[in-house]
Amino acid sequence: MRLAILSMYPIQYHTQWYCALAEHPALEICVYYCHRVTPVEQANAGFGVEFDWDVPLLSGYPYAFLHNVAKPPHTKRFGGMDTPEIKDIIRQHKYDAVMVAGWNYKSAWQAIRACWESGVKVMVRSDSHLHTWRPLPMRVAKRFAYRQFIPRFDACLAAGSWSREYFLHYGAKPEKVFLVPHAVDNSFFQSQAEALAPHRSELREDWGLDREAVVFAFVGKFIAKKHPMDFVRALERAARERTGIQGLMVGDGPLRSECEHYVQTHRVPIRFTGFLNQSRIASAYVACDAVVLPSDGGETWGLVVNEAMASGRPCIVSDRVGCWPDLILPDQTGAIFPLGDVDALAKSVVRMAQPACLLSMGVQSRRRIQDYSVPVAADAVVNCLEAVLGLGSVYARAN
Repeated sequence: MRLAILSMYPIQYHTQWYCALAEHPALEICVYYCHRVTPVEQANAGFGVEFDWDVPLLSGYPYAFLHNVAKPPHTKRFGGMDTPEIKDIIRQHKYDAVMVAGWNYKSAWQAIRACWESGVKVMVRSDSHLHTWRPLPMRVAKRFAYRQFIPRFDACLAAGSWSREYFLHYGAKPEKVFLVPHAVDNSFFQSQAEALAPHRSELREDWGLDREAVVFAFVGKFIAKKHPMDFVRALERAARERTGIQGLMVGDGPLRSECEHYVQTHRVPIRFTGFLNQSRIASAYVACDAVVLPSDGGETWGLVVNEAMASGRPCIVSDRVGCWPDLILPDQTGAIFPLGDVDALAKSVVRMAQPACLLSMGVQSRRRIQDYSVPVAADAVVNCLEAVLGLGSVYARAN
């Protein structure tokens, strides 16, 4: 089966997934990228520093960069990715199907329309959910507009339970919705955790953490939707209630200075690592005992939770983070708290700050995340494609 994949730009989380698809005996794939992101764009996207990913993003699978004619090119604007050549590629290369990542950029619609005109099956993947706040007029407009095109997709690839509900809400037929789970390279994080475990004390010392402390980590961009100050205030309250609790904030972004100022003026036991590239991020998971993601509904999934759980760390997440219905089993793999409720978050931190509890939950977290792995995600795409093409499937239906 010949599958084209349209992606906005190279993403560190997708590399292993594309490699697994390229190696699958049932597939022949090519990934088409709409834009090549610069270090400056990475900084402007919320990372706070200019950088290139220090892991290979373009090896192990066939790919091509499309010519982006947008002026200026941009990843956050509908017209910022404009690649007319994708229409001819779809018409001429005789693909069985095209898998498109989302539909909020012009290139996606160029591909979708070309599929409809050429009789090529179109599979659209999304992790959007209904728990992201939107003003009423926008919700009404989306309900009308989305019901015009989502039912026309040959397959809707949902990243999790909430995104499945999203597709169904906008008119997709249940038999056309397939679960293709968000996944990271679990084996990498597990092996790194095992290799770095003997150096845990050294890592903590490097970041100014006490060796015997119970450490909760915030990992991500310091931007509004991730609510980093909720983490800071919750750690302040938790540390007052129970001694031996510390925080580690990993990343950078526009709100970092506000967090640092509060930590300094209120003497909160939190340390900052700054931005850590992909090859170093595992060291943060080893240094901590649990990860906290206090984001709002703009966090449509939260792949740091996958990374943490693969590293054997439980997670505390807000009830608006997209991954929680699939990954977080309360008191087993982590905890849930109401978005913005700093007191509830602090109580969850205090309740979890017990070595035996953390150890047990870490084991269960690693076990749970095995169902959200790269091989599972690759097989789910094959299963979906076979169903769409009417070939029958040797793989279990994922929906």
